[in-house]
Amino acid sequence: MRAARVADLPALVGLLADDALGREREAPGLPLTQAYLDAFAAIERDPNQLLAVAEHDGRLVGMLQLSFIPGLSHRGAWRGQIESVRVAAGQRGAGLGQRMIEWAVEQCRARGCSIVQLTTDKSRADAHRFYARLGFRATHEGFKLRL
Repeated sequence: MRAARVADLPALVGLLADDALGREREAPGLPLTQAYLDAFAAIERDPNQLLAVAEHDGRLVGMLQLSFIPGLSHRGAWRGQIESVRVAAGQRGAGLGQRMIEWAVEQCRARGCSIVQLTTDKSRADAHRFYARLGFRATHEGFKLRL
């Protein structure tokens, strides 16, 4: 695992687009839209954000984003938010996803987080089982408002 570089963006957007949900919401064609470049720059500037990639034999095979969130609740606890977890199709089922999540949890622990949380689409039953197997519990119902 390493921090993503701007040169990784085409591969990262490709990973995001490589499933039924991502195909509908991502635009992996080159040149990438400016919004991806702007988002990457904002993530890179923010010390509470980490866009990380898994690399194998010089090829990107996975990604995730970590957000470190301060809060007043839970006695001022910091939270680690895991987002955009993707594993390349050819690597799925080989344990890479588990290693990536374990790595992310360790990063959160090292930053002093008391809670690690994530969301996954309700339609991703396989992901729900995967996260439960890793010790995550579905303790809340999430809501989103698209703007």
